[in-house]
Amino acid sequence: MRNPNRVFKDAIYEQFARIGKAVSSPKRLELLDLLCQWERTVEALAKETGLTVANASQHLQALRAARLVETEKVGVFVTYRVADQVVCEFFRSMRVLAESRLAEVEQIKRRFLEGREGMEPVDRDALIERIREGAVIILDVRPVEEYNAGHIPGAMSIPLKELERHLSELPHNQEIVAYCRGPYCVLAIQAVEMLRAKGFNAVRLEEGIQDLRAIGFPMAVGEEK
Repeated sequence: MRNPNRVFKDAIYEQFARIGKAVSSPKRLELLDLLCQWERTVEALAKETGLTVANASQHLQALRAARLVETEKVGVFVTYRVADQVVCEFFRSMRVLAESRLAEVEQIKRRFLEGREGMEPVDRDALIERIREGAVIILDVRPVEEYNAGHIPGAMSIPLKELERHLSELPHNQEIVAYCRGPYCVLAIQAVEMLRAKGFNAVRLEEGIQDLRAIGFPMAVGEEK
């Protein structure tokens, strides 16, 4: 007969391993990252991640089996959302661990940003302090649904695809800080490049909403009045 202590240990770690297996795919990690911003349909997630709807559905089912995401069916569409904010905290912790232990992460990011105007490292703490003081224009370039789910108080919502036709609403004599989903989101990178090409003083805040929540930064929800 097996030692009951060993049976207990094996059973517990087998359950923990379910989470590891569920997030062992790069595409599932990307899906989780998106769902931490806002709920989405399978079709929308497939489009964002470059997957077919069938493949996206398979990956989402694996995440659902591990209780990381939940679903809701509205008509013919199935919407996915994270099961709990703890899932997003877990994802961020794993990302931060990878950043601290894997030099390749920084190397890949540096190669991608090399030669792009306005992408030089900025003093994060000083930038966040200027944001707290209202000393800069804050631009949220994510889709409106993500903005409404949580954003920096006072931030203007101008999704990247609409930015060019709203340039006349932005001041040339004040620094503009653009942000999106986090350090590996390209929306803010593209926004800063467009703004600087048009003569604006623009920089990128690497941190996304999950990063700012982690340091206790207050968040606003819904539309700004």
